[in-house]
Amino acid sequence: MSEAKPLVLDVDGTFLKTDLLFETFWAGLGRDPRATLTACFRHFRDRARLKAELAMIAPLRMDLLPVNPDVAALALNNRMAGREVVLASASDRRLVSTLAADYGLSERFFASDGTTNLKAAAKAEALVAAYGRQGFDYAGNSAADLPVWKEAENALVVGRVPSARALSAAGQNIVELDGGWSFRALLKAMRPHQWVKNVLLLLSMIAAHRFDLATLVPILWGIVAFSAAASSIYIVNDLLDLEADRLHPTKRNRPLASGEVPIAVGMATFGGLMLLALGIAAMLNLAFFGVVVLYMITSLAYSLKLKRMRWVDISTLAALYTVRVIAGAAAGQVKVSIYMLIFIFPIFVTLGCVKRLTELTLATSDAPLPGRGYGRTDRGDLLNVAGLGTAGALIIFLLYSVSDQGRELYPTTWILWVAMMPMALWLVRMVMLGWFGKQDYDPIVFAMRDKFGIGILMITLSLMFWAAGLWARWFGS
Repeated sequence: MSEAKPLVLDVDGTFLKTDLLFETFWAGLGRDPRATLTACFRHFRDRARLKAELAMIAPLRMDLLPVNPDVAALALNNRMAGREVVLASASDRRLVSTLAADYGLSERFFASDGTTNLKAAAKAEALVAAYGRQGFDYAGNSAADLPVWKEAENALVVGRVPSARALSAAGQNIVELDGGWSFRALLKAMRPHQWVKNVLLLLSMIAAHRFDLATLVPILWGIVAFSAAASSIYIVNDLLDLEADRLHPTKRNRPLASGEVPIAVGMATFGGLMLLALGIAAMLNLAFFGVVVLYMITSLAYSLKLKRMRWVDISTLAALYTVRVIAGAAAGQVKVSIYMLIFIFPIFVTLGCVKRLTELTLATSDAPLPGRGYGRTDRGDLLNVAGLGTAGALIIFLLYSVSDQGRELYPTTWILWVAMMPMALWLVRMVMLGWFGKQDYDPIVFAMRDKFGIGILMITLSLMFWAAGLWARWFGS
């Protein structure tokens, strides 16, 4: 590479492991959804104007955006050698100028200005006008950079760009740099470990004592649908939380926040998973389809607004867990007891408090949690609400045990009362583990991996089966 000529770097996917247009779109959805969607509909065909509008709606923290380490190292080495390093991007000039200043790059930059979308041929013309043909080296990452590479002395190709092979065949010097993404990182963004929460769909079948394949098989398909729906929402949640996650000590390593998975790939995956979930739901039955739609709408509302509202977020989390139980009943066409729903809701409120207690205990400062409405001073209130949820669940369980429905399903009532002891132990233990920060950020996922806790739950379930007379029915009296 020529040291006398400037090194010109594309921004989206090259200097940065992300795309500023998509960054501003999702940041805008989180801050002002109405203005963001209005801008998209109004200026969809005018990309330069759209980029300018979104940049005004949602200014970004450029210092938090993930940088391609190889390109950043190349830029630093060239700057140290006294060479001018220039940014040239189709992104809006407000963002590009801030990025250049934050990283000490040349004050001269090239970017879209609200009128001209500086991409492909337009970018090539601007650079040739400034430096002449073969008067610069250029680093890019997509087929849209071909017109610019053709005018550069040296072409630096970031990631896999098959169409760039034509440059090499034409005799142009090509330098390849690492880039791109992996399916493994995308799978991580889908959070398959969270699918374990969908075993909650089995609760209605267990509570109704419906242990047959005709009930189980559709519920298993329901679990697949809910897993796809949940993963699609996790991706949307991560896209809306990009800045908050980058401020978090561990969440900043999530695939979308860290740039391991491009935002465009995340958006396409969200669409595919959503269609898969709705397709399976439609094949099962209309009631289950409605529950899945309700779950997705509520989850989107949670991601957009509700999770930033104190106490409302915990109630919404509890509702989303409860919806899973209702979904299992709908998929397997099992009649769900109102007592059961009233019983499990305070349990899930308790676990929602545990989730926030864990986050606050593991927080590195007293500042409010990024994107949430809680600080460490709220730990006491969260503990109190968790205690109320635990007490409420046990009282409702006791009332259920003496109800007509409870006596019909569980004739040996005193054994059901004994089952309340390990149940109470499990709930209190979960709250204490959250208080001391000794569990996962998601209590349901933690519960499914906690061997001691699973043992307590198995004892509780065994006692309930005994009270129902199931052991005697299955293995003889």
